[in-house]
Amino acid sequence: MASTAPTAGSAPAIDRFFRISERGSSVGREVRGGVVTFLTMAYIIVLNPIILSGVADADGNYLGGGSEPGSGFATIAACTALVAGILCLLMGAVANFPLAMAAGLGLNAFVAYSVATQMTWADAMGLVVLEGIIILVLVLTGFRKAVFDAVPRELKTAIAVGIGLFITLIGLVDAGFVRTTGNAAPPIGLGIDGALAGWPVLVFCFGLLLMLSLYARGVPGAILIGIIATTVLAGVVQAFTDTPASGGQADSTGWNLNVPGLPDSFVDVPDFSLLGEFSLFGSVERIGIVAVSLLVFSLLLADFFDTMGTMTAIGAEADLNDEDGTPEGAQRILIVDSIGAMAGGAAGVSSNTSYIESASGVGDGARTGLASMVTGVLFLAATFLTPLVANIPNEAAVPALVLVGFLMMSQVTGIDWTDVEIAIPAFLTIVLMPFTYSIAAGIGAGFVAFVLLKVVMGRYRAVHPLMWVVAALFVVYFAIDPITGWLT
Repeated sequence: MASTAPTAGSAPAIDRFFRISERGSSVGREVRGGVVTFLTMAYIIVLNPIILSGVADADGNYLGGGSEPGSGFATIAACTALVAGILCLLMGAVANFPLAMAAGLGLNAFVAYSVATQMTWADAMGLVVLEGIIILVLVLTGFRKAVFDAVPRELKTAIAVGIGLFITLIGLVDAGFVRTTGNAAPPIGLGIDGALAGWPVLVFCFGLLLMLSLYARGVPGAILIGIIATTVLAGVVQAFTDTPASGGQADSTGWNLNVPGLPDSFVDVPDFSLLGEFSLFGSVERIGIVAVSLLVFSLLLADFFDTMGTMTAIGAEADLNDEDGTPEGAQRILIVDSIGAMAGGAAGVSSNTSYIESASGVGDGARTGLASMVTGVLFLAATFLTPLVANIPNEAAVPALVLVGFLMMSQVTGIDWTDVEIAIPAFLTIVLMPFTYSIAAGIGAGFVAFVLLKVVMGRYRAVHPLMWVVAALFVVYFAIDPITGWLT
């Protein structure tokens, strides 16, 4: 039988532009993957304003206007979705990589609680723009990719595995399956007092078991089918139980973030008044150049290596990495990601970065930038549909993170565990990401350990010069608090 695959000349333009057939995918799989990625990260439209709108700056003002916590929620939500949508479109069109972007968790909390409390919100967002400019310069000069290329292949594999465990823990915690205990030991445990409690956890368990079953059976679209079915179940459960949101309480049996159900209105006119609300150098006048430099350094290092780890993991899962573990089109990916930091700051919604939740779309078949563009279109639509998005519960989406965590964990066999010079750094990289809730911390520990062991074993000449530089920077990063106190 003759092959039905389109030739290079006969393939539709969209297929040729995104190289869909070449990467063994289809338009349908890319669209499905883009939808799945959006559903697993749509929570940021709600969570980013929760974090940013509840903190007053040094002058007592709240982001988005108003003198009360949460007064700027709708504005922040609309701008969050707008910037994420534009950057996802840019990632898809420029880098042709199935990687979505949005306001970075962790980075937004740092901006809110450690930066804005020392200055105005406009000054704080100006620092984010400065960090983005610096990181873009590092990319354009080739330094950022040179650092990436200097990392040993097995450490890149460890980064992907560590992120797999990290997103698994994120999924379990967001679902209430794993919770903080409030005790010194153990710090976390199963549910509440060692037992699962509440309807939302039951919904999560249903979604996870359904996705695992569909995946094991080889059903196409297993993740998307699971999310949709679990969302429907969540709505039915809510209709009969009227379960409230948890309100951030560790012992609550309510929904983690969004309460499922039909909103009062499906469409709302977005408010983009935050766009351009930043002051590039106002922070220097407020707290001085030394303090500003330390804050920018902290933002820069976390952003720099979070993205490196994320794109490595996504590339590995999509089989888009070369034999050295470098994703296809790495330089273009890094350029778009660097623009994200500037765009997020300029729009007043904090630094935007690559999202590891993109792995859920890749797990459902995405292999090209078309998936990212689908995610981007959905984010842009969400600027008008914020009330509807706000009713999709986390418990329906995060089972995908657990399944994808398993897929990424399978790469652990690519590490030589008999070679302590690579096995120990790889181990630290893997375990510290979930244990510290930080991709950058895991990467930093692995890099420092790698250089140290090479020195101890007398093989320091085998360390790439840039690895020395990065390891030294991470030592400063880990010791930033005492260094800050000493310098200021």
